[in-house]
Amino acid sequence: MSAEQTSSSDVPTLLVKIFGKDRPGITAGLFDTLAAYSVDVVDIEQVVTRGRMVLCALVTAPPRTLEGDLRATVHSWAESIKMQAEIISGLGDNRPRGLGRSLVTVLGHPLTAEATAAIAAKIAKAGGNIDRIFRLAKYPVTAVEFAVSGVETEPLRTALVTDAGKLGVDVAVVAAGLHRRAQRLVVMDVDSTLIQDEVIELFAAHAGCEDEVAEVTAAAMRGELDFEQSLHARVALLEGLDVSVVDKVRSEVRLTPGARTLIRTLKRLGFQVGVVSGGFTQVTDDLQDRLGLDFAQANTLEIVDGKLTGRVTGEIVDRAGKARLLRRFAAEAGVPLSQTVAIGDGANDLDMLNAAGLGVAFNAKPVVREAAHTAVNVPFLDTVLYLLGVTREEVEAADAHEED
Repeated sequence: MSAEQTSSSDVPTLLVKIFGKDRPGITAGLFDTLAAYSVDVVDIEQVVTRGRMVLCALVTAPPRTLEGDLRATVHSWAESIKMQAEIISGLGDNRPRGLGRSLVTVLGHPLTAEATAAIAAKIAKAGGNIDRIFRLAKYPVTAVEFAVSGVETEPLRTALVTDAGKLGVDVAVVAAGLHRRAQRLVVMDVDSTLIQDEVIELFAAHAGCEDEVAEVTAAAMRGELDFEQSLHARVALLEGLDVSVVDKVRSEVRLTPGARTLIRTLKRLGFQVGVVSGGFTQVTDDLQDRLGLDFAQANTLEIVDGKLTGRVTGEIVDRAGKARLLRRFAAEAGVPLSQTVAIGDGANDLDMLNAAGLGVAFNAKPVVREAAHTAVNVPFLDTVLYLLGVTREEVEAADAHEED
């Protein structure tokens, strides 16, 4: 029977389901049993959860004179290995998936039944159908991916992201397709994103003006102050600091949990990775060297005669500047903006997040969470990998292979 005939909607087919305790050889045994009846395979799917498997095989039906014998043989074989079997008659292949296909990633810490029910209900209410569910990770967060069809990505995102925080979950919705597997560019903010600190506050601690700087920083991140004005005001407080403070600050910088894993994994996948910062090149240049980043751009503290002057030099990296640099990095990397991912936490990251194909608000201020494509509110930066469809098992396997 030809492939064209097999996929025809009027061809009799059998859905053969086998379920029970998983062990090697079950799939081979089932198809060896079916092979005696010269059936063709139309579809196969298998899932294993806590050692229990469900194997589904959609095959063309044999001649009517042999179907009863096939059913009896499959049931007998299943019983012989202490499994259960169910065989359902029908016509043709699976029904076509609806137009509009998206991938919905849900992160929970923990992922509750209540939250899962609410997400599933919202998908249905938006007109979507859940075609498949797959677990991406079980720690440090539970991450599952829903393949959804029947509704366009943007209205589905709107339906799901709203009130996700109240359910205790983070939700990301991206269009399904080949572009998700293409080489990409990931650009991150630095302060409170790639690292746990605000670099200017580390400098301020050495100048004895930490409280004053922190107050201005907080106001700027909330979008209450113009970033460039606040930058100049904060840097002015550092006037007179000895240049030796730069090395001290570099040693004090703390990477966000999961930062190394995120960058290491992205690089293995062929991604290019960059940072843009309203902080300072005196720190970002060091991070670029340590982490193997492809791109890095920040403001530069002016140093004269071994002292900080309280001024910055060169082009200011502000809200508009970050978006401009994302576009520049993408052009240099040969990656369209639709294939870029931006990650940030503050109001000055918003233009960059909105310009990227996927903008991720990482433990962000409310104004940023509301405007970004998706939000991650757990303290692990490598959870961004799950939004890209990378599983925890794949990360660990790659790490183990590298050690070997």
